[in-house]
Amino acid sequence: MTGALLHPTEELPTPRAAPDDLQQHIDRIVPRIDDHIDRLCPDSPADACAAWLPADGPTGSERTNTTGLGHRLRHALSEPVRHLTDAAGRRWRPVMIWEAVDLLGGDSERCGPLIAAIEMLHTGSLIVDDVQDASPLRRGRPAVHTVFGMPTALNAGTAAYFLWDRAVELSFPGDAALGGELRALLLAALRAGHAGQALDLQGHHEEMDRAVADGDRDTVLDVLRVTHRLKSGAPTAAGLETAAVVTGAEPPLRAALAAFGSAVGTAYQIADDVADLRGVTHAGQPTKRPLEDLRNGKVTMPLAHAVGRVPRPFLTRLWQQIKEGSLQGPALTEARAQLEACGAERACREEAENIVHDAWARLAPLLPRAGRHLLHELALLIVRGKQIA
Repeated sequence: MTGALLHPTEELPTPRAAPDDLQQHIDRIVPRIDDHIDRLCPDSPADACAAWLPADGPTGSERTNTTGLGHRLRHALSEPVRHLTDAAGRRWRPVMIWEAVDLLGGDSERCGPLIAAIEMLHTGSLIVDDVQDASPLRRGRPAVHTVFGMPTALNAGTAAYFLWDRAVELSFPGDAALGGELRALLLAALRAGHAGQALDLQGHHEEMDRAVADGDRDTVLDVLRVTHRLKSGAPTAAGLETAAVVTGAEPPLRAALAAFGSAVGTAYQIADDVADLRGVTHAGQPTKRPLEDLRNGKVTMPLAHAVGRVPRPFLTRLWQQIKEGSLQGPALTEARAQLEACGAERACREEAENIVHDAWARLAPLLPRAGRHLLHELALLIVRGKQIA
């Protein structure tokens, strides 16, 4: 791979590393990330106060009961979060950031708490998202709110966002300027992510109604892209921009890394919409039924791309079933077959890859040549691989 810009119409290159070699590289990084997850969200009651309370911790008479307080914080905050992190997942976001820090000459181990905090941010958002969607499963085990209750799940999920504050202190204690910049990154990502979730919760029924009526899919596709970029692209962008900040990268590289992170996060969400057609399994266990999003009344990228590609009478009937929540039985099988056969699935996959392709074409010339292919290959694996959130 050269540093030259790729032509927008070229196909994304096949990863240079063998899949097994790339997976072995990932497998070497993940345990180190998990060690830092343990630092941020310890399983021990003795460490729970330090993890979850402000820096000054218990004061005065409160210090006499720190053991009991630690047990309560562990149960209310650590256990719900670890219920999900201990179920594992692909850890692709922190792996990408770890790789980016190393590529730019930084100390990934020193930045480990920050990198782990990105996974905590993602974990918290999954916990809250499962409450909002009434999802019973996550990563092959009962969703957090079904085990700990909805109030505890919501509180623990949102608390996980703010482990970033502790991660800043663990990685760069006493550096007020850098700490402020890193905290600003997190707040911007949270603001964007909540805006994306707001759009997702509202749904895109009005746009889909118009698309079904007039055959124009552009508006509904545009609002879906914005939602995916805010909800999934922004946190990944913040993660890669963090790598730029802690390594002192110049502004053009910092902007290109953020754009690449946004592209990968957005493309991942598009690929996740495609995975909905067949369902998702984790460790051999189903975690998402086929067409679960459509059964739940959501507008997905394959559905939007089907506008103008399937006969209008079929689309009208399908959309009515989705809105009514009556998509089941033979209609499910027919819907999946039509969405796959009409080219909607392929259009989604091509769009996801093109987003990553274009962002990489801008980023690659700014990166050191040695080792940069690993960052690219990780991105391709994320977008092309099996979808496990």
